[in-house]
Amino acid sequence: MQFNLALAKSCVPHSKTWAVVKANAYGHGLNNGMRGFAAADGLALIELESAVQLRELGWTKPILLLEGFFQPEDLKIIKEYRLETVVHCEEQLEILEKSADAIGLEVHLKMNSGMNRLGLKPAQFRKAFERLAACKSVKKIALITHFANAEFATHGVLSVAEQMRVFQETSKNLPGERSCANSAAILMHQDMQGDWIRPGIMLYGASPGGKSAAELGLKPAMRLESEIIGIQNVLPGEAMGYGSLFVAERTMRIGVVACGYADGYPRHAPSGTPVLVEGSKTQVLGRISMDMMNVDLTSVPDAHIGSKVILWGDSLPIDEVARAAGTIGYELMCALTPRVRRIPA
Repeated sequence: MQFNLALAKSCVPHSKTWAVVKANAYGHGLNNGMRGFAAADGLALIELESAVQLRELGWTKPILLLEGFFQPEDLKIIKEYRLETVVHCEEQLEILEKSADAIGLEVHLKMNSGMNRLGLKPAQFRKAFERLAACKSVKKIALITHFANAEFATHGVLSVAEQMRVFQETSKNLPGERSCANSAAILMHQDMQGDWIRPGIMLYGASPGGKSAAELGLKPAMRLESEIIGIQNVLPGEAMGYGSLFVAERTMRIGVVACGYADGYPRHAPSGTPVLVEGSKTQVLGRISMDMMNVDLTSVPDAHIGSKVILWGDSLPIDEVARAAGTIGYELMCALTPRVRRIPA
C-alpha cells in the first residue's frame, strides 16, 4: 500500500492526495488502509459509519464523504467528527440551506462533466456555488468532478480532455481547490490534475485499465491464500462438482481448496481460471461451491493435503484472475467477505 501511494504522489508531486478507502478499503480492511496510507493528506470513502470509525481509530487528517450525506441528521455527525462532504444534488443543497446546527462545514461541490452519474450539470453549477457561498452552514467550498474514461488516451464518446475542458470552463474564476483525477488519470493523464488527486484501485496494486498493474509499476497489496483440504483421483468420463460442469477426458488428480463464493471468490469463475498450488500454475475445474473449489493437480505431483494455494497475489495478478472470471480486480477485492481473515503484512 505504501509503495503504491508513493507512486501516486510521485506522478503528481504538487497535488495533495485523498487515498480512497471506500468498501472497507477495497476489501483490505479499514484499519489496514488507514495504517497503509498514513502518508496521505486525507482519506476518502462513502460510508458515514466508516468515517466515524476512522476518527475513533485515531485518524486526525481530513476525511471526505464522496457521496455526501443522505439525511439532515447526518450533518450533526459530519460536524462532530470533522468530516468533509461532497454536495452533488439539489436535495443536498436544500438540506444545507435549512440546516441551523451544522456550522462551519467544508463541502466539495461536484460537477457532472459528462459521466452522468453524480453531480450538478454545468448549467446548474455556478448557481449552486453561489447558494453554497451564501449558506451559513458552509465555511469552505472545493470543486470536484470524476472522469468516465481515464484509462484511454482518447475516447470517441467522452474523453478526459473534454471533461476537463467542461470542468475548467464552467468553474473559471470560482475560488476553491480542485479535485479531478482518479487512478487512471493519475497514471495516464498527468496533465489533467488538480490541487488534490483521488487514487483508489492503484493503491491496492490492481490496474485501473489500459495497461497491466506491472506495466504501470504497481505492487499488489493483497494475497488471497488457502490450502488443499482434499484430493480425488478422477477417471475419464467422471464429472465433478455441482452441475457436473467439468467431465474428465483423462485420468486426473483433483485438489479441493478451502475457498468458495461465501468467501467472496466469484461463483461464475469458469474452468481454466488460474490458481497457484505449491508455486505452480494450474486451474480451477468445475463450478465454485460455497466453501470449496476444485483445482487440477495433475501437473503438480508434489501437492498434498495442506499444500498452499494462491488464488491471487504477488505471484498471480488479481487482474489475470479477474479477466478469466469475466470481471475486474475491483470486484474481486471488494467481494471478500468478513469470514476471510485479513493479516497485515
